[in-house]
Amino acid sequence: MSDPANPPLAQSGIRFLWISALVIAVDQLSKWWVVHNLALGQSIELLPVFAILRTFNTGAAWSMFADAGGAQRWIFTVLAVGVSAALIYWLRRLALSTHTLLATGLALILGGALGNALDRARLGHVVDFFFAHWGDSKFPVFNVADSAISVGAALVVLDALRESRREKQAAQAPKQAD
Repeated sequence: MSDPANPPLAQSGIRFLWISALVIAVDQLSKWWVVHNLALGQSIELLPVFAILRTFNTGAAWSMFADAGGAQRWIFTVLAVGVSAALIYWLRRLALSTHTLLATGLALILGGALGNALDRARLGHVVDFFFAHWGDSKFPVFNVADSAISVGAALVVLDALRESRREKQAAQAPKQAD
């Protein structure tokens, strides 16, 4: 008999680590291409509202803590590794039969966190290059890892909303039978 909190390895969310590995690979390859083909600050306009712009970020999201003096490099790297270990543990305990959406979201977040952590550890900053803009309005420049984290977080929230709805329906089912 298997423990529901610890499904067999082949049936756990750990099987989705390939998604994390794919995110890391695409993230690092895209950053490599940008660094080797664009000068810092150089951009390629792809659409009237979207460009590839080589830049970097020494802080966290939206350049928070970028002026923290350099310690943030290692703090964010250690934080990303710690969060990644927790995500791997969580994935290992998820049964794919009931938590596919959650496992997908966690695997995307894991790949994004490790992709940016690799940059911080190697370069001291994160390479960013996706630049969305509309007239004078500009969105912070981001990368594949940031995109994976954002999509993964949205999937985790969607899974939580679906789970909450399932629980409400299950709680109401006995009342309706009365």
